[in-house]
Amino acid sequence: MRGFETDQLRTFVAVAESGSLSAAAPRLFLSQSSVSEQLRKLEERAGVPLLTRGKKGAAVTPAGARLLDYARRILSLNEQALAELRGQTLDGELRLAVTDYFRPGEIAGMLRRLRDRYPYLKLHVTVMKSAAIEAAAEMDAFDIGLSMRLIGARGADKTSGATRGGTVLRREALAWVAAPEISEAPQVTLPLVLLPDTCSMHQFVVQLLMRRRREFEIAHSASGVAGLHLALAAGLGVSCLNASAIGPGVTPLDAAGVAGWKLPALPAAEFYLLGARRGESEFTGQARKALAEQFG
Repeated sequence: MRGFETDQLRTFVAVAESGSLSAAAPRLFLSQSSVSEQLRKLEERAGVPLLTRGKKGAAVTPAGARLLDYARRILSLNEQALAELRGQTLDGELRLAVTDYFRPGEIAGMLRRLRDRYPYLKLHVTVMKSAAIEAAAEMDAFDIGLSMRLIGARGADKTSGATRGGTVLRREALAWVAAPEISEAPQVTLPLVLLPDTCSMHQFVVQLLMRRRREFEIAHSASGVAGLHLALAAGLGVSCLNASAIGPGVTPLDAAGVAGWKLPALPAAEFYLLGARRGESEFTGQARKALAEQFG
């Protein structure tokens, strides 16, 4: 019996992870019609529906969920076999510092797939604030840093010259967010839910509101993004988050909500791997390329 085509499996995984055909197409460097055709052929081969399609995008069916796990393993083994034959395996220990705003709901799965792809790579991952990652860029606290910078607005991009550049992984919109029950109940004093003042997002939001003379108070200070989600979902206030960091029970304020709360426009967030340090090993350089491929 002939098995699945790897290109079709790769397309299926991309759509399942992106949530829609239109979002997956540029990731695969394919047109949306080509993505649709590959999925059609894959479902013909499988003999069962793998995705449901609607106005909100695409979601895996129960059969699709089962295939998704196999597809990821098949693709990982395929890449691993090719890398092994070409002598491109990563064998060693790597210390990775990751900003806690980077795809918090997906990062664990991404690290697992990286481990499956490079079984000889031993990762030590630390979640840190972007400001701390950038401050330690020339120190020996980690081998590679994955940080966030805010761009496109006055006072937003304060990254030092030492950490500019690097490898950009993705750019996301920022949004004012809150629990649905308070998003439509503006208050004179804006209750802010933020990370501590060592967080670059905290510093940016506070400075932005002060410049706009918008009255606010810190209603809750969370230690990390997970705690931030809990406080927001509990209705403790309003915050600012990048698109992939918006969790369950929290929603972006629409135009009417932003106007009602008298909130200013926001810039975009850019996630990037810090550039190579002087004297960086060949292994670390190869690992940076692998991370860019897996996390991009």
